[in-house]
Amino acid sequence: MGRTQKKSMVLIPPGGGKQVLLHTCCAPCSGAMIEAMRNAGIEPTLFFYNPNIHPRREYEIRKEENIRYARAQGIPFFDGDYDVTEWFVRARGLEHEPERGERCSRCFDLRFERSALFAHENGFAVFTSSLGFSRWKDLQQVNESGERAASRYPGLIYWTHNWRKAGGQQRGVAISREEKFYRQNYCGCIYSLRDMRERQRAAG
Repeated sequence: MGRTQKKSMVLIPPGGGKQVLLHTCCAPCSGAMIEAMRNAGIEPTLFFYNPNIHPRREYEIRKEENIRYARAQGIPFFDGDYDVTEWFVRARGLEHEPERGERCSRCFDLRFERSALFAHENGFAVFTSSLGFSRWKDLQQVNESGERAASRYPGLIYWTHNWRKAGGQQRGVAISREEKFYRQNYCGCIYSLRDMRERQRAAG
């Protein structure tokens, strides 16, 4: 019997185009996605819209790491508003929801609605997000939010590709080390920061 050769995965966006808007939450989660896209001949444009990140100093650190990497790679970068008031409106009443709960869905919805609007206004047919890259996130929850946002605009598609597979997560860690990215230890919002500190106190 002959040996069966394992086929390599071909990375093709929905519709087969080469322009993709990437909503980026942080450089560590975006690095491997950017590399995979460019290796496949896809041209990503970065959009940073994350008003959930608290405090403002943390927000600026994560944004600047994205900008630094985008400049080094020659990739267009667009900065969204730090619309923290709207984020708190969305999260109201869900302050004690666990991670991956309803608060996270509303947070994703806000960020993807703005990303979808940017994509629509700037001629992108496809957008995706680095939020689905983290193993701490529920990929289905992220994808459902992205698809809801995309459905607001005719012809716009949210790319639900699983970027963690085929060594994606391992490559993400490697790029983070190579680039000496700042690596946060909580998701971003004031409530995830609170929960992280409580876990630290419980662990001594």
